[in-house]
Amino acid sequence: MTAVWEAILIFFGRFLIFYMIGVIVIYTFMLLMSLLKLRKEYQLDKEELDDDFLSSYYSKPVSILVPAFNEEKGVVDSVRSLLSLRYPQFEIIVINDGSTDLTKETMITYFAMKKMNKVIRRQLESEEIEAVYQSSIHPNLLLVDKVNGGKADALNAGINVSRFPYICSIDGDSILEERSLLRIMKPIVGSNGQVIAAGGNVRIANGLFVEHGSISSPALPNNLIVVMQAVEYLRAFLMGRIALSQFNLVLIISGAFSVFSKAWVIRAGGYAKNTIGEDMELVVRLHRILAESKEKKRIEFVPDPVCWTEVPSKLSVLRTQRRRWHQGLTESLWRHKRMTFNPKYGAVGMVSMPYFWLVEFLGPIIEIGGYIYLVFALFAGEVYIEIAILLALLLILYGSVFSMGSVLMEAWSVNRYPRIRDIYRLLIMALTEIFWYRPLTLLWRVEGLVRTLFRKREWGKMERTGFQKKEMTP
Repeated sequence: MTAVWEAILIFFGRFLIFYMIGVIVIYTFMLLMSLLKLRKEYQLDKEELDDDFLSSYYSKPVSILVPAFNEEKGVVDSVRSLLSLRYPQFEIIVINDGSTDLTKETMITYFAMKKMNKVIRRQLESEEIEAVYQSSIHPNLLLVDKVNGGKADALNAGINVSRFPYICSIDGDSILEERSLLRIMKPIVGSNGQVIAAGGNVRIANGLFVEHGSISSPALPNNLIVVMQAVEYLRAFLMGRIALSQFNLVLIISGAFSVFSKAWVIRAGGYAKNTIGEDMELVVRLHRILAESKEKKRIEFVPDPVCWTEVPSKLSVLRTQRRRWHQGLTESLWRHKRMTFNPKYGAVGMVSMPYFWLVEFLGPIIEIGGYIYLVFALFAGEVYIEIAILLALLLILYGSVFSMGSVLMEAWSVNRYPRIRDIYRLLIMALTEIFWYRPLTLLWRVEGLVRTLFRKREWGKMERTGFQKKEMTP
């Protein structure tokens, strides 16, 4: 090997080390900020606070939007969980986005729905609405039947039909806990209009029992792929988003459970239909509009309200989801690239956008480079081994230790997995993440980047298994 190649490889190895140290410093700061935030809320009597909030006159009515495409297996449970929410005033609007299964028929039959004449104010563009149905059992439950146009289009149609000033978006296969809407609305109501959007916590519901529309006895399933996603969700929600939220730097609030001011969504032009990651794109666009209009508003993540949702249980489906997520991230960052390192956009432009470019966007490429370097060092020996050992330790710290820390935070604070053996399983799986699960997800994310470069777009299809039932009567 020539001296030039040796110098290049040594430089690359040191670059990987300095990059990983930088990322670890950032994640350590996020972990500490999240711990401080959760510590403040740990000893609060949240149910007592909920009751105080319920009895106040300041709660805001909410329109809950449920876009549904081929969700016949889970939509009834999802709607039943919404009907049991503890909140003063809300309506539920299920948008059947041209489903090819029995989603529409299931809704009409189960909830005794009848077609209604409703004047729709067309504030956002969407595909044609063919009919609107109202439940004769639950007057606040509507079903919108429309031509297929995708999730963003369905949400825009739901906004047009809605009549309340705040909209809550959840997925058609999601289950909300009865106090979730109450808790996610607290920062919005308590801020006197300063908080215009809030995202809630998402947990994995695969294999769980549903009773009366609610999750009973949450427990981890046996599927290792699902358990690894549980670890991944804990790190993403409990560590990253809590820390970013404290500085108004959140660029992603999950489309599975989020609340927005309808006026601001309409002002921003609604959900973008020509992008894969419509939820992130809307949040970034709102940040841009706020900065350009010099409005002092906030977008927050609220760790306590929980939404349970089904995740992929097969590697093939998980691959499609992860590459799609990275395509959505890439498209959103590129669409709003002028915000990056632009002081006009404040901390979002100077901190949040660079973080997402350098860590979330470039991270998969650089980490895969680290794995390749480790394999190379095993055969090359000499000085490369020293660099590789340090790099391996950093990858383990970044890939596993932070995940284990998030699991412990979950057990200490939110505690949605009450069984001690589930916590042990999460900790063990977090320790193995770097050896098989993380390399796979990194490859899929890079694949998503390549597909973006070649302008290939497809949502893919996730097979729904539905929830296990303990009872199923209206």
